[in-house]
Amino acid sequence: MTAVRTSVLPPYAAHLRVYEPLAAYPGPERARWQAYAARYGPDAVEAAQAVAPAVLAEQRGALAELLARTPRALPERESERAFVRVLDGVTYVCPWATRLRSWQAMEELAESLPVALLDTVLPPVVRAAAQADRERWRAAHPDARPWILTNRWEVPVRWFLPFGTEDRCFLPAGPPDRPAALFYLTPMSQARRRVARAYRALRERVPSGALASGVEGLGRWLEEFHPRSLVELDYGGLVHLLGAGLAEEDSVGEIEAGVAALRAGDGPEAARMYETVTERWRRVHALRYAS
Repeated sequence: MTAVRTSVLPPYAAHLRVYEPLAAYPGPERARWQAYAARYGPDAVEAAQAVAPAVLAEQRGALAELLARTPRALPERESERAFVRVLDGVTYVCPWATRLRSWQAMEELAESLPVALLDTVLPPVVRAAAQADRERWRAAHPDARPWILTNRWEVPVRWFLPFGTEDRCFLPAGPPDRPAALFYLTPMSQARRRVARAYRALRERVPSGALASGVEGLGRWLEEFHPRSLVELDYGGLVHLLGAGLAEEDSVGEIEAGVAALRAGDGPEAARMYETVTERWRRVHALRYAS
């Protein structure tokens, strides 16, 4: 994809993405994504290459739409764009699915804002119209699911579970079109195996905890995709909040050690690793309220 030169930084959000091989898509959709990849080229051609410039392009396009017309709660049509990776000669596609993700973001907004503020940002009539639109769309696409999950201001602990320390890639900032990037990339088979192992340990040791429930949901989401997909955790704009310790940040390794301790029956060590990670991200999340 052509590099986008912009001073806009990625938002303070992390992303969990699934890239499915072209073979996973039905015939017409596969042909469309194949043509898309041929036209725009891949965003990354090796595992250690970030898709950060393409993320900036997505954000820049969204900002341009907001400035060009009256803002809308949802895009009028689903995006026809995607992140594309080529690895070992195989093309993998992660559709943006912006409209679907916008519906989900609106639901999250409704849960997090006071009603008075929510009504100012998104009046009830706008929310009702968007909800009706979504119900119609759901009826026509009952099996739809997003390829991208997004979380603002922190990385949920369960998102670290699909990855190992060997999947880590840190890229310092480069030219104007390449901000600093920290991401993990792993095959779907590995991701599912690690999540299943962690879930079994949690179910045996802390079955009633919220973390176990969240891990179960993550495992179900991963099961919806092609078994030869790639899974990526992208710290996105959160790299700008981690400070001088960014290059050494190792939440994945610490959670990995915590799961190993839990499986070995060492509850105190597992709790220590968990607290180390949650405290780090608690400090990052607190920056949301900094003046």
